[in-house]
Amino acid sequence: MPMEYGTIEGMEKKISRILQGTMMLREDDLQGSFDLLDGVWALGVNGFDGAYIYGGGQCERVLGQWLDERGLHDKAVILTKGAHHTGKKNKVTPVDITADLTTSLERCRTDFIDIYVLHRDDLNVEVGPIVEILNEHKAAGRIGLFGGSNWTVPRIQEANEYAYKHNLEPFTVSSPNYSLAEQVKEPWRGCISISGPRNEADRAWYAEQNMPLFTWSSLAQGFFSEDYKANLPGSCVDAYCYEQNFKRLDRAGELAKEKGLTVPQIALAFNLNQLLNLFSLIGVFHPDECKANIEALNLKLTQEELDWLDLKRDER
Repeated sequence: MPMEYGTIEGMEKKISRILQGTMMLREDDLQGSFDLLDGVWALGVNGFDGAYIYGGGQCERVLGQWLDERGLHDKAVILTKGAHHTGKKNKVTPVDITADLTTSLERCRTDFIDIYVLHRDDLNVEVGPIVEILNEHKAAGRIGLFGGSNWTVPRIQEANEYAYKHNLEPFTVSSPNYSLAEQVKEPWRGCISISGPRNEADRAWYAEQNMPLFTWSSLAQGFFSEDYKANLPGSCVDAYCYEQNFKRLDRAGELAKEKGLTVPQIALAFNLNQLLNLFSLIGVFHPDECKANIEALNLKLTQEELDWLDLKRDER
């Protein structure tokens, strides 16, 4: 099945609606990492999701080496993140943003990051200096689009009001959690989700703005795996294992059986069928998993099916 691509205002390259995560890339298994990247590239994935903190830096280094050796810097889209808190230190400051970005550029063996996203927010820091430093790096040609991961809608609005008032570039992308499962508790400190009924207004705002969303954890940390009871991390149990989500899981299983697909495919299709400008960040470990995700991308669900999955309708 074919990959779908989207276009984003301000970026010349087309970008696959599924991006490959990089957390599994390892310097001590360079061949295996390259085989994975070669495999997903052959299937049409041209977007890659990284972060300063992933693997202590090795994930960005492996990605950079692969892009360099394959000569793909001009064709691939790099999304990477910085300014994640470390321990008790929050790093959402101009100095830390600059330090993380500089290091990411070196690791990725490039002088330009297509999409640069702040991994966390710090509500104690004024938005002005954050917007200004991101504009400085954009003007210098180090980054293209920029935005926030795990930033609330009001905080993005505040940043953009500052940008407009000072004739600066605003945040134009966002990377929150989004899944069929409602995130009842944050799995890690500082996580922001737009899932579930309580975040309907946020989704409506994103839809109205048509802001590109690069959403993470579409399968809710394995909650929508084929065997959700197997080896779920504690963060998943705390965040997602609640009655309303078990109902959603049951319905995903019922619809999967009806369509001859899997529960993970139905959960991913739920995301990709929303009326949002949405791209999904998914870290597969084998290209065959990517093939299954492309099948989900090509599955068209009706609004009636979407509402039923999300408990907005009674039993069919």
